[in-house]
Amino acid sequence: MSHAATTETPAAAAPPNSGRRRSAPARAPLSERARSERRLGIMLAAPAFLVMMAVTVYPILQAVYDSLFSYRLTAPGEREFVGVDNYGVLLTDPVFWRGLGVTLLITVVTVAVELVLGFLLALVMHNAITRLRGLLRTAILVPYGTITVVSAFAWFFAFDINTGFMNSWLSWLPGIDETFNWFGSATPALTIIMLSEIWKTTPFISLLLLSGLAQVPGELTEAARVDGGTRWEVMRRVVLPNMKAAIMVAVLFRALDAFRIFDNVFIMTNGAYGTEVLSLLAYRTSIGRLEIGMGSAISVVLFLCVIGIAVIAIRGFKVDLASGTGR
Repeated sequence: MSHAATTETPAAAAPPNSGRRRSAPARAPLSERARSERRLGIMLAAPAFLVMMAVTVYPILQAVYDSLFSYRLTAPGEREFVGVDNYGVLLTDPVFWRGLGVTLLITVVTVAVELVLGFLLALVMHNAITRLRGLLRTAILVPYGTITVVSAFAWFFAFDINTGFMNSWLSWLPGIDETFNWFGSATPALTIIMLSEIWKTTPFISLLLLSGLAQVPGELTEAARVDGGTRWEVMRRVVLPNMKAAIMVAVLFRALDAFRIFDNVFIMTNGAYGTEVLSLLAYRTSIGRLEIGMGSAISVVLFLCVIGIAVIAIRGFKVDLASGTGR
């Protein structure tokens, strides 16, 4: 008995980390059914993937290629390779930086206001009576269902000095009378442009946030209330942390869309009085002045800015979407 004990003691006393590091367990091979489902998924997704590649990747690559040339449609025979000179001219042009500043201003203000208003609308829809939820969602979606061009023209005609009616409605405000021109200077023009964006796209934000509210476990909010938490504390410590993924998606989608704003500015001011944005600058350069090389350079910079916004949003929120799906 003692001999058995002495022979077993070294093995039992050996530290768990002594010896070689254990290798990770090998993955089990896929079954025939799993392989067939994977092949079917690839076959079903391949046509859509190829179409998306054709309509997105090719124009991007073509724009990058054209941006390396001095190329005007009015003189196609004088096309000349200039490398990154177009980007150097662009980055030293005050018109570009002014357009970038206006674009960032519109993006930050509209997304921030839409996030607050959208969250309030999402709370109303989430807490509404079951019978009224469908009606509320339909009514809220009406602005978002309006075509952007139609919405822009409606706001323009409402505030235009010749055809609008808003001056008479707002005449009680200081400085507003029948002769006030909303589109005659930068501040009021940008205000109307941003209000039109907020009016149209806040419903989109509210629906995204409503889906996030629906995923907050009711047990957590109920437990927080039982523990004596106020409404604000429950909102800040329980609801908002569990909605981080939905908030990130809402901010990301709207920021990318707002940074590419074009229709409202083009219809209301056409970039006058310091309201020109990057999308309109690219359009005026490429289509107005037919400078394909410089216009392509502006488009490439706009695309890189959009990618940068996406990276900042994803890293800033630090949301692990894979864990939410159980992967």
